[in-house]
Amino acid sequence: MLHLAYWTHDLSPFLVQFGDNFGIRYYGLAYMLGFVGAGWLLHRYALAGRSKMAGEQIVDFMTAMIIGVMLGGRLGYFLLYEPASLLHDPLLFFKVWKGGMASHGGFIGVALALVWFSRSRHIPFLHLSDLIASTTSLGLMLGRIANFINGELWGKPATVRWAIIFPESHWPAVPRHPSQLYEAALEGLLLLLYAQWRFWRTDAIKCHPGRLAGEYLIGYAALRSVGELFREPDASLILGLSRGTFYSIFLVVIGLGFILAKPLGSQRKP
Repeated sequence: MLHLAYWTHDLSPFLVQFGDNFGIRYYGLAYMLGFVGAGWLLHRYALAGRSKMAGEQIVDFMTAMIIGVMLGGRLGYFLLYEPASLLHDPLLFFKVWKGGMASHGGFIGVALALVWFSRSRHIPFLHLSDLIASTTSLGLMLGRIANFINGELWGKPATVRWAIIFPESHWPAVPRHPSQLYEAALEGLLLLLYAQWRFWRTDAIKCHPGRLAGEYLIGYAALRSVGELFREPDASLILGLSRGTFYSIFLVVIGLGFILAKPLGSQRKP
């Protein structure tokens, strides 16, 4: 009777499939569209005169961001969630078709890429942080939608009308929250709209560099923690908290640091 009352997830992870495990996956497509969308927004910022990064620098900047996201997200997944699996099989790091990316690790990778780009191109780090923070949730939203299509990172058992049965879950016949879509709406769409409003409708970028990035990190931490309430923990708890919630605590601290930070050279000389 449960199967009659709730929809059973049966979506294919492939947009186009050429073989048993080869084709165009929605997950990869989500990353590509996220990066392209971020580049398009950065181009709009430059045309509007709201960016200190010249238009011809955007390709190099996005290349650095892509490397930071991919390496940071991949390493973060194994170090923060499954360290034993990488020690057992180091080649697992390169088997990207099996999934495994951590947004918190991606943030670290992006931060390192921002430091490098800021120093090499002499563009203020806080300004670059604001720019990329205003675009990040586009990729997060698409990535969470891809998680749902893949039938992974499912939610906790639920009896709500929109609950879904995920055959790959621990208990295949139990309906669950589609927490991937909750997160797509919260840390994805909602946070993207907020960041875009702050960028275009306020003077935060010009007068308070770093504030938007700080607000974004705090907002992500809060909304991610809300989403974690409905998501089945994908690793052991830390101090009674899911790992997504526990690691988000550090984002709040870092976010406050961004808000309180002062740009280099901003202090007046006596």
